[in-house]
Amino acid sequence: MSGPRLSVVVPLYNEEESVGLLYEKLKSMLAAAGWTYEIVFVDDGSADRTFELAKGLAQADTSLRVVRFRRNYGQTAAMAAGIQYARAEIIITMDGDLQNDPADIPAFVDKIDEGYDVVAGIRQRRQDKLITRRIPSKIANWLIGCVTGVPIKDNGCSLKAYRSSLIKSIPLYSDMHRFIPAMASLAGARIIQIPVKHHARQFGRSKYGLNRVYKVLVDLLVIKTIVGYCARPMLWFSLMAFACFGAATVSLAAAILRNAYGGQVSTVTMAGTSMAFWATGIFLFLLGVLADRFYATGDTRIEGFTRLARGSARAGT
Repeated sequence: MSGPRLSVVVPLYNEEESVGLLYEKLKSMLAAAGWTYEIVFVDDGSADRTFELAKGLAQADTSLRVVRFRRNYGQTAAMAAGIQYARAEIIITMDGDLQNDPADIPAFVDKIDEGYDVVAGIRQRRQDKLITRRIPSKIANWLIGCVTGVPIKDNGCSLKAYRSSLIKSIPLYSDMHRFIPAMASLAGARIIQIPVKHHARQFGRSKYGLNRVYKVLVDLLVIKTIVGYCARPMLWFSLMAFACFGAATVSLAAAILRNAYGGQVSTVTMAGTSMAFWATGIFLFLLGVLADRFYATGDTRIEGFTRLARGSARAGT
């Protein structure tokens, strides 16, 4: 096979103090392992000298490639760009803040060689703040496992390995990188979790906090829709449509009773609310019919992803 065997994708955002040391650690580990490899740094619109330093390293090393965003788009977008630029059969993703240890990468490659499609890291003895990072993370992991049915213990750990043919076919947006194992489960991918080391942040400040909780909850709803109903879109939209029809019926009944017996709520208001619910229900029902039609003809991106990933999963076992 032409091209490198391993691609290491690292999103970077304001990591000027870490990028040089991270590069040295990666080069040392990869050279000792003896693989053909490439490193892909993705600068996510950093406001400091991260890109300039990474570019300087790349000018002296052809195995390092640097992708730059004009502004900050977020970790998922940066990771998705790095994955698309990666050329190897095995893709490793990791954070650029030195909290992930490059020395753990050989264990991930070994698991891919054993036939797994996704290898997820579980951070041991996490060096993060208890209230703002570790407790919310445990709650989020529990919720994600309950909703998706894929019991990943540490969805927030960026250190993961993927078979290229699988990960390149998974659509990534918003903060969806943490849900990749759940998305891969749609294709019946073989997933395994292994423990990894976790270091305290040496430089800069964390980009994560409690303000991300609402994003995780919204993305969780999207993932539940995809994972639970991608093969039955009509069912999902019908459930929402019937809920609207029920609310419309209640509003209409309230308007009739108000008109008959009097009350504090305007009949016009209740009738208008009923009509709005009825219109929403009809709209959702028609969306379900359309989605079901697209699924039946194989026109949706998620269906295409499912077919591609199933093929790659079979090829890798």
